Amino acid sequence: MQRAVVLGGSFSGLLIARVLSDFAEDVVVLEPNLLTAEGNRPGAPHRRQLHALLAMGQLQLERWFPGIVEEMANDGAHLGRGSAVQFYVDGRRRPAMNDLQMIGATRPFIENSVLRRTRAVSNIRFVTGRAQGLLLHHDRVRGVRYTAGTETTATEIEADFVVDAMGRSSRLTTWLTQHGWPAAPVDRMRIDLGYATATFRRGDELPATVIVHSAPGPASNYLASACEPGALAAVEGNRWSVVVAGYHDYRPTADPDQFRARLRRCVAPLQQVANHCALEGEIDTFHFRESRRLRFTGLERFPAGLAVSGDAMASVNPIYGQGLTLATLQASCLSAHLRSGASPREPAWGYFRRTDRVVDAAWSLSTTADLAQPHVTGPYPRAYNVIRWAGDRITEASVKDPVINRAFMNVLHMRQHPRTLTRPRVLLRTARVLLDR
Repeated sequence: MQRAVVLGGSFSGLLIARVLSDFAEDVVVLEPNLLTAEGNRPGAPHRRQLHALLAMGQLQLERWFPGIVEEMANDGAHLGRGSAVQFYVDGRRRPAMNDLQMIGATRPFIENSVLRRTRAVSNIRFVTGRAQGLLLHHDRVRGVRYTAGTETTATEIEADFVVDAMGRSSRLTTWLTQHGWPAAPVDRMRIDLGYATATFRRGDELPATVIVHSAPGPASNYLASACEPGALAAVEGNRWSVVVAGYHDYRPTADPDQFRARLRRCVAPLQQVANHCALEGEIDTFHFRESRRLRFTGLERFPAGLAVSGDAMASVNPIYGQGLTLATLQASCLSAHLRSGASPREPAWGYFRRTDRVVDAAWSLSTTADLAQPHVTGPYPRAYNVIRWAGDRITEASVKDPVINRAFMNVLHMRQHPRTLTRPRVLLRTARVLLDR
């Protein structure tokens, strides 16, 4: 193809641009708010929250930008594996996994690293502008209209392929329905999550720790008020990035004293930070009302030359840290679709079928856990009670048994689909572990 346009220059859009650079002569990234030198992006306050790049996300990121993990480490990020990466459930620490590596860095740091590498690709260019609509000709997209800065007159840019990576605020559905195309079915789950991130000065209080994640589980009936959920990461600049979370009427505020009090009710590493480290700056809060996904494979008609990625397609509970990793997998799905010989002159059904599988995995993991919250009222999947019961037993066994824990963590880190936890050997070993207690 001659030209591809990516709408949105955040993490997802940058990865999509890198993939398209292998297939298009000219790739244009259209973004109204390019990153500042400090790594800020106007209009995206959630970027200041602690983000995780799961093991599969790191693998995929390295695939598209070879050497980027080492580059980030040289620039100040921290790499942790084994006991440096600690996951807790109901206050109990899971067995360490030596082959599971995670990056300790803020999202602006990670995104800036990806931006530098994307800018270095010769056939990718950036245009500052806000997309205002699609250019459609019969049954295919042939480009976009956009405005730059304070201008009111739209500029047109033609393209063979357009990808919407505009996030949850995407207006794609409105644009398509205005042209007579059907809206994609939407799955929603209202979760009413609140979370808050603070930065602390890092000393020698936890010298061998890079990542800590603590979550309630079956022993606490998944209640945040019974087992404080939180996480920390050693990040660039000799700092700790720390997040606490809660649902409904237990959402955290920006009050520093309350924030420290919640850390002191969490697991030991977060208590250490609360007791020994100085708070830097203000506490940033964010409210995530609902998980949402658009099911494009549920449509009978869709224009050719158009695809969707990132939060514009699916946005799930951020407490599980799947967002960045899901974006890397969607980019790889686009690559597989285009490598199959698919034409941009045809609807991208092959791409949407591939992304369905990875979105299904993230959706299944997050929504099944969210339904354990008493204020979340559905929709419930078929056989939810059986799924919940089996999941609780696997979670209990995973704290005791490294084999079950590996199966569980492979799902959590999106290296395996959740259905792998229903394999007979996993269920039988879970039963044996629990019967031996």
